[in-house]
Order: sequence, then structure tokens, then C-alpha cells
Amino acid sequence: MTELSDAEDRRVWDRFSEQFGFRPSMSPSTWPAIEEPGASVTWSLAALPDEPGDERLDRLVAVVEQGLSSCAGPSGTLFALDWQHPSYRFAPHQVGGPGQPAWPLSPYPDGDYFVFLAEDFRFGSFGHPWEESLCLFGEELLDVTAAEVDKVLGPPIRRSGTAVGPA
Repeated sequence: MTELSDAEDRRVWDRFSEQFGFRPSMSPSTWPAIEEPGASVTWSLAALPDEPGDERLDRLVAVVEQGLSSCAGPSGTLFALDWQHPSYRFAPHQVGGPGQPAWPLSPYPDGDYFVFLAEDFRFGSFGHPWEESLCLFGEELLDVTAAEVDKVLGPPIRRSGTAVGPA
């Protein structure tokens, strides 16, 4: 795991902002804070913070981390972006296990925007701390995570950037 240099951090955030139309704001009138891709699903995280024991939160984190690792492959690397804080490049298969360092961030946005991205931006996650939402994008990531995330969080609030009505 390596911290991105200031220049690389700016380059990755600039590319992310351009590709996803990132517009940070605490105002609900501007949400979602990204242009969610066609292959994306967004869930509410509102039920998780007050849960005793954090079992569902732990399960959510495990499912998303496993999905990101699977999609990155055994030798792939990911970006872990923390808005206004240091960001990282890391090999997901070299973190989180026994005797390994922890993941650099959590898929759960604990107070700031947390983003995980494939190096080529084809899949990833976007955690919005004020909307209390998690967007997963990229067909391959959705294929390996969406059903389990539904079990943890319930039905999504958006698909492909469009609001989903009650089931």
C-alpha cells in the first residue's frame, strides 16, 4: 500500500471528478454527488449507524471488500480515495488478512467521501457520508456483490442513477 503523491492524488481526483461529475456538497438538493454510471446500484446506509454490534455493517464491508478484491484479480491494484485527505494505491489481496495491514479505508463513508476505484475506473464504489449512501458501479462488481448487499441493506434507492420506487 502506498500513499499517492500530491501530484498523483490531484490527477486521480481530477479524472474521477471529470468522469463522474463529482460535485461535493452537504445540500440534499445536489445529491447524488456523482453522475452514477449506467451500470450502478445505490443503497441507503441510514439503518447502519445505530445498529448494536455492527453485524450488518461488518457484513457490508466484507461483501464490498471481497467483491473489489475479486474484480481486481490476484495481481491488480485499486485506488482508495478519501476526499481532502491522503489517498492510496493498494493491492487488495495484500491487505485485510492475517498478518496483513488493514484496508486503507472502508466502503462505509465515515464522515467523508470514500471512493474505491479500479486503476482503469471500470468498477468501484462511492460512499456519500451526508446522503448516507453507497453506490457500487461496474457490471463485474455488481455481479459479485449486489445480491448480498441487497440482503444486508434492503432494496436499492437508485439504479443507474434513477430513483427506484418502493417494492
